[in-house]
Amino acid sequence: MSRYNSEEALTKASLVASQEQLFRCPICKSSMRVNRLSSLDCSNGHCFDISKHGYVNLLPRPSKSKYDKSLFVSRSMISNSGFFDPLIEYVCDLLIRRRESHSEIQTLLDAGCGEGSHLRSIISNLEERPGRKRYLGTGIDIAKEGILLASKASPDLVWCVADLANSPFADRQFDAIVNILSPSNYAEFGRLLKEDGVLIKVIPGKSYLQELRELLYGRKSRERDSSGHTIGLFSRYFELIETKEIRYRKRLSPEESSLLVQMTPLAWGASPELKMSDNLPRELEVTVDFTVLYGKPKPVPAAEESI
Repeated sequence: MSRYNSEEALTKASLVASQEQLFRCPICKSSMRVNRLSSLDCSNGHCFDISKHGYVNLLPRPSKSKYDKSLFVSRSMISNSGFFDPLIEYVCDLLIRRRESHSEIQTLLDAGCGEGSHLRSIISNLEERPGRKRYLGTGIDIAKEGILLASKASPDLVWCVADLANSPFADRQFDAIVNILSPSNYAEFGRLLKEDGVLIKVIPGKSYLQELRELLYGRKSRERDSSGHTIGLFSRYFELIETKEIRYRKRLSPEESSLLVQMTPLAWGASPELKMSDNLPRELEVTVDFTVLYGKPKPVPAAEESI
């Protein structure tokens, strides 16, 4: 008998079971199977519980993260307000372009998915567009709080607490990987993508939230613009097919301004007084500035690097 007694929990565990071919053990790299809808086990006896909310914690040992529940709740609310919609629209355009001559079912991984709002928006956007292709979405993040929120909000997607540098997935499982404002491991991306798969990486542009930066620190510019290095490293591992800058302005209500401060690591170094909602403008207009890198894998170099 399963240790779960609710139909909802069994349904969520069944979703993981239907996709068990995606997984390999993060400890010994062997294949994995779902056992009694309660755990994901490898052939060498390593066992990882499937939570009652349907996600799987595949970290061999606990990991600390500065990203807490309040940050993820704020990001989800900001996402639901449409803050990222132009970016999501363009990412979906790239995925639609890629799918035209490919199989009916497309596997999509959000690497560094946080609380899952980006993946949820992408899948929803794609399903509203013409065409019969299905998308199987999987999200991975090292922050358990984010994955817990993601699994509650989107039980129809696969969610994993795991380390991207030691990802719990078998080779060549994904048609596309999206990596939005999150660290990358390009060697792992190359391993996980199918031979004709694609990577979509999103990095902040030099003007990203410059108004908030000036408000919190008295300066608009970033201390260090690493975009050139990121693009260079991307190009080392992937053939860069296209680069796109997406820049727009967003006017925020006082509540949204407070949520933005809570959701962005940009505010971590600011004083608590400056981050208080009472000290924020009643209306804040910010610049949203992204660079999107779109590419396909090259042969993997011997050395592995992350950024």
